Amino acid sequence: MKKNSVVNIVVFVLVWLAAAIAAAAEEAKPMVLFDFGQGFDIGSVTPSDCKATLSETGSLRIETGRNKPWPGIVLKAPEGKWDLSESEYVAVDVTNLGPTTVTVNCRVDNPGADGSENCVTDRLTLAPKKSGTLRVQIFPSPWRLSEPLGLIGMRGSPTHAGRIDTSNVTQLLVFVTKPELDHAFEIDNIRAEGRARTLDAKTFFPFIDEFGQFIHRDWPGKTHSLRDLMDYGKVEETDLTARPGPPDRNQYGGWTAGPELKATGSFRVQKHQGKWWLVDPEGRLFWSHGIDCVRTANATPITDREHYYRKLPKANSPFAKFYGTGSWAPHGYYKDHSPYKTYDFSQANFLRKYGQNWQNDFARITHRRLKSWGLNTIANWSDSSIYLMRKTPYVCTISYSPRRLEGSKGYWGKFYDVFDPSFGERLRDRLAQEKDRTAADPWCIGYFVHNEIAWGDELSLAVATLISPADQPAKKVFIDDLKAKYKTIDNLNAAWGTGHTTWQALLESVRPPDKNKARADLAAFYTKTAETYFKTIRDEIKRVAPAKLYLGCRFAWVNDSAARAAAKYCDVVSYNRYSYSVAEQRLPDNIDLPIIIGEFHFGALDRGMFHTGLKKTANQMDRAAKYKSYVRGALENAYIVGTHWFQYKDQATTGRGDGENYQIGFIDVCDRPYPEIVQACREVGYGMYEYRLNNP
Repeated sequence: MKKNSVVNIVVFVLVWLAAAIAAAAEEAKPMVLFDFGQGFDIGSVTPSDCKATLSETGSLRIETGRNKPWPGIVLKAPEGKWDLSESEYVAVDVTNLGPTTVTVNCRVDNPGADGSENCVTDRLTLAPKKSGTLRVQIFPSPWRLSEPLGLIGMRGSPTHAGRIDTSNVTQLLVFVTKPELDHAFEIDNIRAEGRARTLDAKTFFPFIDEFGQFIHRDWPGKTHSLRDLMDYGKVEETDLTARPGPPDRNQYGGWTAGPELKATGSFRVQKHQGKWWLVDPEGRLFWSHGIDCVRTANATPITDREHYYRKLPKANSPFAKFYGTGSWAPHGYYKDHSPYKTYDFSQANFLRKYGQNWQNDFARITHRRLKSWGLNTIANWSDSSIYLMRKTPYVCTISYSPRRLEGSKGYWGKFYDVFDPSFGERLRDRLAQEKDRTAADPWCIGYFVHNEIAWGDELSLAVATLISPADQPAKKVFIDDLKAKYKTIDNLNAAWGTGHTTWQALLESVRPPDKNKARADLAAFYTKTAETYFKTIRDEIKRVAPAKLYLGCRFAWVNDSAARAAAKYCDVVSYNRYSYSVAEQRLPDNIDLPIIIGEFHFGALDRGMFHTGLKKTANQMDRAAKYKSYVRGALENAYIVGTHWFQYKDQATTGRGDGENYQIGFIDVCDRPYPEIVQACREVGYGMYEYRLNNP
């Protein structure tokens, strides 16, 4: 290693440590609310359908029953209230003493709290015999504005108001929700932590610098200048050269030191020694340790908020090429303000760092990073120009939009009418694009089709069909099924308690039936819809790419009927699982098929971002620890064949079109990796095959 490289690394580490120490010094000391040690009055605890006792270790032991919907305890502020105005969250250390998983809730109350108003609640799920910290965010961010500013277009942002009146917290509730089993757990060290720093609203704008970072805070790893940007690139080059990747891997990332199975030239699935695995094209065991959204694009809307940004480039600047126009906004401010102008700070930083050939240089270093970090898969939503370099195995994203089922609804839009001819036809057209690109490519693991669609409950799609217009193809199919079963409309009316005069009248009706009376028919048509969905897609994929795996639709909200249908036709069933553990993830009825996790993430607010994402952590070290725990829990699960992190880069500080602005990246807006999570990823990835094979 060259002397200059060593000096660069030493300087970087010293600067990073100094910033980390300074950031830690700014944190306020925790305010202890309860510690349950010597002298604690157990009579001050108000139990509800539970037994509360002091343990020998100085914790409060809670054993919950099943007679009430929310068994637990109330802890009132000893002096009538706490003033937590300077704090961000309330934290509780929890240990699950029982033999089954438990979800423990903590509610922080103002006067008049009723479970939805004047209170805020959060929860922690713990496996048996595991411990963790439950955090209830009482102030949305570490930054408090001196007065309201009405910031727009962001899920999280500095704000004037807390989620509750933090100066008047009167009590805490700790409980479980509608338990089917008895639970026993201990709580201890209840405290208020974090520090909400006040920012002067009069001098707040602009609050985003030319690199896309928050101006009013420093943190370890922040880029302060072009020199910072370039110097860290040299430091990272040394790191990647020193750690090129695990030594016992073939070109695909399969395990060369492990068992050698049948090689087919494509990825496939096989159960080996009681656990499901992917098998790579050369016949080696493969477990998909991947990352989503491997791409350069990261635009943020700037319409109606140009004053948020310092030094946006002028029209004649070489950085003006990163202005654009957006229209996608299913939620948030820009849903009603579309189209909108955008700017992409990430791509501008790539140009600064890599020069005119930034796209290719970014792609090359990305492949090197993934291998060095112990990752082996470019996962969903990624850029084909990067994955088609064929240096890292990848999954292919298939999105298309056939006719919708008009009576349905969902977070990302209505469900599809799987009985309309466009459902198969448009998929066939979309897959034709892959025929000469990925269909026979050994680097392609398989296809995800759609994402987080609206499966609802086990009757929802059938009810949605009946309240759709008369020209809805699914509705005609459903009524034909009812005709075949009941023969006459009078027989249907007798069974359903309805009063339709003719079958045509039922077709034209948009009123839902009584679910209890029509349940059997609704459930049957729901199953038919779900199975038609998966079978149609499976058949079209196998027609074009018979050797590729059908990886499902990435369930977010799902019921057992839909999951069973997926298991009937998918090679691997996919779930987006935003939780702290998937060690116990199963298919319904313990169906013995492989599962893949399409999305998960954790975020923190200690690096200048405004939102943690869907699963929050205390800081970067906690984020890294939870990454390791999640992936190792998946490795211990005999059914799971991979986990894909969402996503490669942090989202823009001021949000994408729907306002998401999550600190969920392995790299920040300035292309700098977060060292904590990279180290955790290496610790998991380099030894994951031995860990999975040898862990009982």
